[in-house]
Amino acid sequence: MIYDYEVTTGKGETLKLSDLKGKVILIVNTATGCGFTPQYALIEQLYKDYHEKGLEILDIPCNQFGAQATGSDEEIHNFCTTRYNTTFPQMKKSDVNGANELPLYTYLKSQKGFEGFDDNPLKSTLENMFNAANPDWAKTPDIKWNFTKFVIDRNGNVVARFEPTADMAKVEECIKALL
Repeated sequence: MIYDYEVTTGKGETLKLSDLKGKVILIVNTATGCGFTPQYALIEQLYKDYHEKGLEILDIPCNQFGAQATGSDEEIHNFCTTRYNTTFPQMKKSDVNGANELPLYTYLKSQKGFEGFDDNPLKSTLENMFNAANPDWAKTPDIKWNFTKFVIDRNGNVVARFEPTADMAKVEECIKALL
């Protein structure tokens, strides 16, 4: 269950997901130098619009995709708050795939695997890049790129996974339905 996990905040504090029981949670792996980085503004808008209704956001910076989150936790936080005026909680930079992945991500991927990219101008670019590296890339549940999102309902169930190519309006619809 999602509530069995914990993450470390950007300030080094432990956040037990059990402390978020009863909330709808959006978990997203982010990067500051990515083509999807402008999604920070849309995620912040979701936070502003729905936090008081029970939405929590866990921003987990990750440098595993194109080395697009190279700064320290403090530098990443400063970038986000200065450039995108973010106010939602930011966690410590962490791996989401591989030997050092956060146990939380092992669980999330076991609940919602990769089902393909949505139509988006970057869809073919991503697919071509992955095909060149590994023809079987789409068969694994691994996180494929920055700004993959998981939505957790008020009971701790992983109800949706949205790839970075997903329209943020779909993410919002999902969140609104759970609030």
